[in-house]
Amino acid sequence: MKHTITAACAALLLGSMTTLANAETQVDDKSLADEKQSENWLGYGRTQSQQRYSPLEQINAGNVAKLGVDWSLELPNDRSLTGTPLIVDGVMYFNGSFNVVRAVDLRTHKVLWEYNPKSVDHAGDRATIMWDWNRGIAFWKGRVYLATVDGRLIAVDAKTGKEVWSVATIDPKNALFISGAPAVFRDKVIIGNGGTEWGPARGYVTAYDTATGKQMWRFYTVPGNPADGFEDETQAMAAKTWTGEWWKHGGGGTSWHGLTYDPEFNRIYIGTGNGSPWNQKMRSTGGGDNLFLCSIVALDANTGKYVWHYQTTPGETWDYNSNMDIVLADLTLAGKPVKALMHAPKNGFFYVIDRATGKLISAEKFAHADWAEKIDMATGRPVERKGARYEDGEELVWPGPFGSHNWPAMSYHPGTGLVYIPVIEMAGMFSDKYTKPKAWQSPSFKFDPGVDFLREDGPADWGTSFLRAWDPVTQKLRWEAPLPGVWNAGTLTTKGNLVIQGRADGVLAAYAADTGKVLWQKPLGLGISAPPVTYTVDGKQYLAQLVGWGGSMTATGGSIAAQHGWAYGAQPRRLVVFALDGQVVLPPLPAPAFAKPLNAPEFTVYPELAERGSHVWSQSCGMCHGPAGTAGGYAPDLRASTVLLDEKALHSVIFDGALRERGMPKFKSINKDDLEAVRHYIRREARKQNLAP
Repeated sequence: MKHTITAACAALLLGSMTTLANAETQVDDKSLADEKQSENWLGYGRTQSQQRYSPLEQINAGNVAKLGVDWSLELPNDRSLTGTPLIVDGVMYFNGSFNVVRAVDLRTHKVLWEYNPKSVDHAGDRATIMWDWNRGIAFWKGRVYLATVDGRLIAVDAKTGKEVWSVATIDPKNALFISGAPAVFRDKVIIGNGGTEWGPARGYVTAYDTATGKQMWRFYTVPGNPADGFEDETQAMAAKTWTGEWWKHGGGGTSWHGLTYDPEFNRIYIGTGNGSPWNQKMRSTGGGDNLFLCSIVALDANTGKYVWHYQTTPGETWDYNSNMDIVLADLTLAGKPVKALMHAPKNGFFYVIDRATGKLISAEKFAHADWAEKIDMATGRPVERKGARYEDGEELVWPGPFGSHNWPAMSYHPGTGLVYIPVIEMAGMFSDKYTKPKAWQSPSFKFDPGVDFLREDGPADWGTSFLRAWDPVTQKLRWEAPLPGVWNAGTLTTKGNLVIQGRADGVLAAYAADTGKVLWQKPLGLGISAPPVTYTVDGKQYLAQLVGWGGSMTATGGSIAAQHGWAYGAQPRRLVVFALDGQVVLPPLPAPAFAKPLNAPEFTVYPELAERGSHVWSQSCGMCHGPAGTAGGYAPDLRASTVLLDEKALHSVIFDGALRERGMPKFKSINKDDLEAVRHYIRREARKQNLAP
């Protein structure tokens, strides 16, 4: 039978197709929970499960070798790029340095709008404790939600980039900041903060109304001063696990990352941080588990009330926070289906938990960790090794403060059943010989974790790293691929049997998800810290990667981070988008650059001043400029700077804020004698390098 389509029918059909093509995606609980939806990337982990798995397979293991650059966007005003872009209906939304958010049309490749929250201006003197990076934004019902480093939560209209509302989430008198992405669910947006190392910090998360910014509920992750009364029975219960006068130091437990909403149980899972300070001898003098440090806490999403918790590191004393991503999946364990939660925190153990009850199902080491022998499955507690708590004042412990897995995201492939983890293998020397635990006082806007840190640099080969494919059911390694350095980006996995990851050496690589075979590599000329995302526009699949060296290792890693040559200001930042048969040639990038410390023989170094300067440095300078002055790329290497040889110029920078617009704040906490001591310290460290011209 011959079929004909009349002009009227054709017009009606075309009109229907056009309407469908122009239909706006309603980003809400339904769409964020839809694992089959593939054209967009609507949330931090793509969907609420945080699996970072895409069902797209146009680009696959069989053709990924044909992947090429389709287009790119220069980002000259950015430095650190660590966030996950979101894609909604052909528009990409992402944040750059100091929380500037951009919307980019993925068809024209043009910036539609830019919103600058002016974080440095709002931070004022608090800018001395803040970095410029942030891990992402959220999208909900036509609005973009961002959290600023100075502590605000802001809603922006997604079409215009205009601010809708803004609320302060922290008291500006406190040494707190935000570096994480908000999470959205049930018309609420939730955010925590960081800052346990800079002053008394009591961790909490707060949920706000997405429409108005009104506070809906707040949950504290550690108890406050008993004399003030507890907010609820949960806080009273937690207080029984603390000793001494912990509230004077805040306790810690900040939730700066690791927020996962579970629509099946209507719960929000909170990953909590380390103690304030790290060193338990100072924080909780009689020991104790110190709830809810280093834990996963399940809260009722409507009320914020406690449901259950599991503590990964009781009585933590190593900065082993559990702020790493919390991934939800349905697993078959012992022949039975389980609503599971998977978590690979800093402490080196991979945890599988029944998220209905909070019961631990299994826990095994996914990396070298000697602080504990194993997890006792009868109690769920670690079996610690004697001496690991540096009881005699000093101890080498695996892992170190950067952890076995930091915030760069892992991903889960439901087809292979594997989790893909960026793993760090690096020990840490924990010492409180110089900090005098009994006399220690909580700092005020100065870095002091209660252990010796940042005064000495380590060798570039101090640590190694791997991409590891981990089986959460058998708790065994399936395959691994060695990675450069230690600070490699989060992973993406797809139905096309791919795992894609950016690396510290500036290479974007694709692996076969089932075997780990390297299938494709593309050098991008700068260390990559942001995870990749994939999406479609007009039916064609693309892969997008923000290229910008950032994160705590770039600021505090010293020679470990500096080995790659991603020096401050040396290489431009970019968004690079790939497609099959892409033919675009990227503009050339400068070669890696390495600092050449100045000898300055005319400068006489006084040992006692240099020693004093080392302590000033660790509290006020090292968290950006690196241990012993060895910068990893986030900030200038001051061993090679002439500014430190010019007393007048140095005073202008430190006391007058001459470089404030470039992110270098003025310091009220440093006096002229402190600054002179720092000059002697840096000159001492520069001469150690024997690299003077």
